[in-house]
Amino acid sequence: MPRFAANLSMMFTEVPFLDRFDAAAKAGFTAVEFLFPYQHPAEAIGERLKRNSLTQALFNLPPGNWEAGEKGFAALPERFDDLKQSLHAALPYAKATGVKRVHLMAGIANRADVGAVAAFRKSVAHAAEFFAPHGLDVVIEPINPRNVPGYFLNDFVFARDLIDELMISNLKLQFDIYHCQIIHGDVTMRLREMMPIIGHIQIASIPSRNEPDSEELNYPFVFAELDRLGYRGFVGCEYNPRGKTTDGLGWFKPYAGARR
Repeated sequence: MPRFAANLSMMFTEVPFLDRFDAAAKAGFTAVEFLFPYQHPAEAIGERLKRNSLTQALFNLPPGNWEAGEKGFAALPERFDDLKQSLHAALPYAKATGVKRVHLMAGIANRADVGAVAAFRKSVAHAAEFFAPHGLDVVIEPINPRNVPGYFLNDFVFARDLIDELMISNLKLQFDIYHCQIIHGDVTMRLREMMPIIGHIQIASIPSRNEPDSEELNYPFVFAELDRLGYRGFVGCEYNPRGKTTDGLGWFKPYAGARR
């Protein structure tokens, strides 16, 4: 049975961020993820996790100026110093939460630019090597160009090939099923092919990005397929609820309280 992590950046937004940990646990989740924790003290987040017996499944490394449209800087050659600083900024949060994987964002850059490709390769390798002594995986996630136009990493095959090329043991693929369906389709076959390098999975309905209970994909089949493939990681619920979060959790009830 999949282990679902509520995405607290998108779910339970009816309450302030720190209170969303309590709300997720009350709804039956045993794990959470979110985009960025950096506006809150690491110790406060760690306390909420401990209080609710929650596992931190994932969070993103600092993305730069998010409000100005930055989506990371790993593929930006002139921002390597910022990349290095971001790893140090994230480390206290990793220690306070006990998270085992962090997402490195690529940024807005042209994948046809050899300089951007070289910068991304360098940044990914550096981040993985930085976090390895701390027992953390680094995951990279292809994001579809409809939601984030111009995002450098917008192809699952490119991500797979880079991971295979670098051969760094703690470098994994973040397989967001929503993004994969929009970019490539053929989700099940790609899960079967890429499972050996997958470190984290995320879900949402397609095309609305709402609860995973309808539209293009048969998620009960996908969840059963993850079991058949032996996936033991977390499945992040990175979707926008149609209304109040708890009103849309009918899809989750059969899985509530799944093993950590």
